[in-house]
Amino acid sequence: MPTRRCISRRSFCSAWLLALAACAAHADEPYPTRPIRIIVPFSAGGGIDVLGRTIGQKLSETWQYAAVVENRPGASGNIGTDLAARAAPDGYTYLMTANTIIMTPSFMQGVTFDPVKDFAPVMPIAIGSLALVTRPDFPAKSVPQLIELARKQPHKLNYGSPGTGTPHHLAMELVKQRAGIDVVHVPYKGSGGLVNDVLSGQVDLAFVPVHQALQFARAGKMQMLAAGGTRRTAVTPDIPSLAEASGIADVDVDMWYGLYLPAGTPPAIVGKVNAEVARILKMPDVLKSLSMQGLQPSGGTPDDLARLTRDDLRRWAGVIRQAGLSSQ
Repeated sequence: MPTRRCISRRSFCSAWLLALAACAAHADEPYPTRPIRIIVPFSAGGGIDVLGRTIGQKLSETWQYAAVVENRPGASGNIGTDLAARAAPDGYTYLMTANTIIMTPSFMQGVTFDPVKDFAPVMPIAIGSLALVTRPDFPAKSVPQLIELARKQPHKLNYGSPGTGTPHHLAMELVKQRAGIDVVHVPYKGSGGLVNDVLSGQVDLAFVPVHQALQFARAGKMQMLAAGGTRRTAVTPDIPSLAEASGIADVDVDMWYGLYLPAGTPPAIVGKVNAEVARILKMPDVLKSLSMQGLQPSGGTPDDLARLTRDDLRRWAGVIRQAGLSSQ
């Protein structure tokens, strides 16, 4: 028995030393040495696509290797996300995505990736705040008035979203649960038709990105009752956050965007990517580009994104189950 324990300890020490040597080797290896692809699991033109292309361009300039965005839309982001999860963990495939990565596994059947186990988090990238808006002639002029009206008329008011399971949809489901109200969901195929129907008065309520809602609110074409989940946004300092306006603390509805690599990517590479993207997010032209999309750079460590992924996976799974949307 003593001999067996001694062999086991020696084996463990040898494996530990080999692992340390492997990490040191990866840290000393040049990176990158060839082009990088950044998978964006949504169509070109949206905020997440702008993020991917902005950061990709800066990476190309610094590292002298192309960082090319590859749009792989479909199934609420699941097609591109699954592709990234199955990529080689060599540091040459990135996933730039939104918090849909932790929403869809709880309500869609056939999701083949695990947002926690199948990815190496790099860092949170940005926050996209949502505004609670109403049609221009809606009688409630504040969130408390809206809640009171909805309680008096259960199942009479409606709200629109760009589609079932989108962050905009689940944001309103969270409000319904926390405020104890019942309003009817009207799903659209994208945000264009939704915004048009709010402007025309066909839809009572919706969550819309703040920068998109702001132009219409200023023109008097829609009412903005709240902007931002738990904090006021920089572009709407006079509009209360949803938490302020409702008096409900746990209503963080803002969208977040994160950068991931496939699970198993060497920590040295994760660290290099994190450091370079953190530097990029502080550049004045990058800040301006993201601001035009209504995005606020966040930044942080791999552990920050890992914690956000785990916590929000659990939080939104509960909302989805209570709303009766879960396919599990």
